[in-house]
Amino acid sequence: MIPLEEVRAARERLAGKVVRTPLVRLRAPEHSGAIYLKLENLQPIGSFKLRGALNAVMQEDLNRLRTGVITASAGNMGQGVAWAARELEVRCTVVVPEGAAPTKLAAIEALGGRVVVVPYERWWQAISESSFPEVEGVFIHPVQDERVMAGNGTIGLEILEDLSEVDAVLVPFGGGGLSVGIASAVKGLQPDVQVYAVEPETGAPLTAAMNEGEPRPVDYQASFVDGSGAPALLPKMWSLARGVLDGAFSVSLEDTAAAVRMLVERARVVAEGAGALALAAALAGRAGNGHVVCIVSGGNIDTPKLAKILGGEVP
Repeated sequence: MIPLEEVRAARERLAGKVVRTPLVRLRAPEHSGAIYLKLENLQPIGSFKLRGALNAVMQEDLNRLRTGVITASAGNMGQGVAWAARELEVRCTVVVPEGAAPTKLAAIEALGGRVVVVPYERWWQAISESSFPEVEGVFIHPVQDERVMAGNGTIGLEILEDLSEVDAVLVPFGGGGLSVGIASAVKGLQPDVQVYAVEPETGAPLTAAMNEGEPRPVDYQASFVDGSGAPALLPKMWSLARGVLDGAFSVSLEDTAAAVRMLVERARVVAEGAGALALAAALAGRAGNGHVVCIVSGGNIDTPKLAKILGGEVP
């Protein structure tokens, strides 16, 4: 668990630098309880990643940062680190996997970041080893840096301040930094609130580990849910996740696409695939019928993919 005092310190550090995103109720008669949306897609980079990236980079020694910063990302963390690097006027390199969403890559470059495209296996190796020695700079891990998780945890503080009754929080799971950060804050203040992670069926290592009691590699297929899903868990994140999360669920691509569509049609909210995972799980009743908060983690979806989804297809 990330110490609550570190999450609170992150909130002070980020004050005025990130958006305190709204928590809004979704009109969802399909759900007998109440569904609320935490709209992290409204951050300046369209994703929650700005919180953790800024909190981590702002705590680095300025002398070390002169060589630049590096991260490995499917796109959103890259934007967050590029934003932070621009604020501090240092170089930024983002290592991305082949097939990363063009919308996200263009956004990284617009912020002044340099994009390095590598095969998926090399990208995953950089994440597993917390390094990319081909480029000089300070490596900011997108997931298992505790400063990143503390920044993410500020979302949990805001939820509990804005909603007096919370039964469950559903959080998209990519590497685990968002769910562990939020769960640490929520459990630190209200231990009875249930916090669950949600993954796509095309790559759900946490769901498998929770069911089997130990992590192991799973079959993974790339999909339009590019911000979530993986072939394996990072060992550090497994030990953290099982300590603070109440469970994990996987949802189909069809249900995820339907959730993206519902967000647009009923809430006028544009979410990327990962950003709709929590709602897909909530609508399936995975978190019960009480007051359920769904984290809409990001809205950076390519327009052609969104058009297909709105047309009733699964990209």
